[in-house]
Amino acid sequence: MAEIIDGKEIARAIREAIREEAAALREKTGVTPGLAVVLVGDDPASWIYVRRKAQACEEVRFLSRELRLPADAAEGELLDIIAQLNGDDAIHGILVQLPLPEQIRTQAIIEAIDPEKDVDGFHPVNVGRLLTGNPGHVACTPRGVIELLDRIGVDIAGKEAVIVGRSNIVGKPLALLLLARHATVTICHTRTRNLPETTRRADILVAAAGRPEMIRGEMIKEGAVVIDVGINRRPDGGLVGDVAFAEAERRAAYITPVPGGVGPMTIAMLLGNTLAAARRIAAPV
Repeated sequence: MAEIIDGKEIARAIREAIREEAAALREKTGVTPGLAVVLVGDDPASWIYVRRKAQACEEVRFLSRELRLPADAAEGELLDIIAQLNGDDAIHGILVQLPLPEQIRTQAIIEAIDPEKDVDGFHPVNVGRLLTGNPGHVACTPRGVIELLDRIGVDIAGKEAVIVGRSNIVGKPLALLLLARHATVTICHTRTRNLPETTRRADILVAAAGRPEMIRGEMIKEGAVVIDVGINRRPDGGLVGDVAFAEAERRAAYITPVPGGVGPMTIAMLLGNTLAAARRIAAPV
């Protein structure tokens, strides 16, 4: 049976370290890390995520600012708010909660954020820095996956890693992070032929496709590390990942649960990016 990777506990330890580092920064420089989260509309799931981020900021004693716009807000209204936050010295990180309403161009909003305050790591400048091996802010979920692997003692170098999912938010940046750590990386997607044959080669298998329980036990190599990024709501209201957990647990060496695996790490990495941004402001290179 696989060992369960406790993302909640690992994230708790990271948040505690961030709280201490933020206190030291505040005492030394007078700078308190500040995060602004902007929510457009009243999507319940998005609102829950925003509240969790605000609670995490409170726990580590960051300045937290929440800004809400109605679902029918114009793109220009959101751009005006971002411009104000870009110029606000008390705010070191800006996060616009996705998805956005259809009248607002997501890429235009991402590109409007100051790359130094883009703690989501989505701005083309930060993506380019990651691609060229000189990362600035790294997307939070991929960074959290790498942190989990490090915390359980996985030596990534030389491992065969397979990522199921090619999104700009998880799959692509995670592939770059794994390549930087000398893994051999394969990205699978909807056009991949014979997916099970590919996933069975993986020493590290990451499921990030957004399809409930698509990774079955027979698709997993014995002794693999399985990281489930997916989070899908069942008709009964329960949550499942992209991996059929009970089947995978019998074959993997390590596995993340859903919930309680990657999710808590994403917020911890968001706090880490915000702290890093505040440090650069307090002590610019």
